[in-house]
Order: sequence, then structure tokens, then C-alpha cells
Amino acid sequence: MNEHYQITHQEIIKNFTSIKEKIIFAADKADRDPSTIKLVAVTKKFNEDTIKPILDLGHLEFGENRIQESLNKWPRILEEYKNIRLHLIGPLQTNKTKECLTLFDTIHTLDRLKLASILDKEMNNCMASKKIYMQVNTGLEEQKSGILPSSINSFLKDTKDIDSFNITGLMCIPPVDEEPSIHFAFLKKLSDTYNLKDLSMGMSNDFEKAILFGSTCVRIGAGIFGKRG
Repeated sequence: MNEHYQITHQEIIKNFTSIKEKIIFAADKADRDPSTIKLVAVTKKFNEDTIKPILDLGHLEFGENRIQESLNKWPRILEEYKNIRLHLIGPLQTNKTKECLTLFDTIHTLDRLKLASILDKEMNNCMASKKIYMQVNTGLEEQKSGILPSSINSFLKDTKDIDSFNITGLMCIPPVDEEPSIHFAFLKKLSDTYNLKDLSMGMSNDFEKAILFGSTCVRIGAGIFGKRG
């Protein structure tokens, strides 16, 4: 049971099953194959006991926001549950890059050229291949990370000059007070323009809309595990 909230394992399984069904329904509505949409279960601030019900169901895709919390939690879990794929969906500091690459398979939050250069160097050092998404600040929010839309073209040109670096997709977090569909449609347009087919967009409250606009990766925490403290 979660150490902050009284949510049972049965409720977690019920929530998880419901989310999976909604993904299938939304994919059908968009005339898409649901198998092309990854459900990333976001486990930020949730302990191993809370995560266990869907680990036991065989779910493989999980997302975390913070490197240190992930290092304290996941190595132990990975000893028992194999083939887990971890997604970093929170900001990445350059001094945490090496630690990040030891644990995460996909990084959703590339937001500056310096980070791209350091990621490339560390991936070459450890001979690791990772999926990298560029975070786009579609809402032009000063407090939020991400490449501004007006800078995307130059940023992609600059990253192409890095020997082995390859951005495979885009990610966005719409402003909380705006209709998310506007931002999902914009990110899809950018993905088509730059031929970046992976789209990380959609969370617990808006993932069905995101799927309609082409999301290939939805990030859902509270919708499965309940509210965080």
C-alpha cells in the first residue's frame, strides 16, 4: 500500500486496466494500432510496493522525474524484474548525465545543446544507445524547460554536427490553463515537418486527446497509482 495514500493493489490494477482499455478505444477512434502507443507508468514518489501490482502483470515501461530517487529505487527492482525500460521524463542536469545513462533507456527532456554534447560524449564512453526526445516549450512558458519553437530548426542543425547524436522524437507538457489539443496538434505538425516520428505527449487528464493527435508515448502516474503527496 502506498505510504501516502490508502489505495489498494486491487484499485491500482483496476486503474491500470481501465487506462489500457481507454488507450485501445482512443486508438480505434483515431484509426491507429494501439500497439504503437506506449503506456509509460510514471512512478515518481511511489514506492516499490505501490508499483508491484503492475510489475507482476508484466508491464515494462516506467517513467521517473528525478535521477536520485530513481537510483534509490530501481536497481533493486531490476534485480527481480527483467526487461524493464525506464524513461526519464524530468529535467536532466549535466552533472547527472553519466548516472542517468546507467539506468534510463529513453530521455524525454533534451532542452539545450550543452546537454546534447555531454550526453553524446557519455553514450560514446559507455557504448550505450539511448532514445532521445527533444522537449519543446509549446506554451512559451518562462518557468518551463524546453526548446522554443522558433529555435527548433537551428537546434536540430546544431545537434546534427555532434558525431553520433540522434534525436528520435519530441515531447511537450501543455500549459495547465490551456486546451492541450492545441499543443498536441502543434507538436504533431513539428514531428511531420522534421520527420521525428516519436511523440511523447499526454498525461492522466489528457492522454486520450493526445492519442488522437498521434502520441506514441503517454505518461500516466496519478491515473494508475492515485494522487501523490
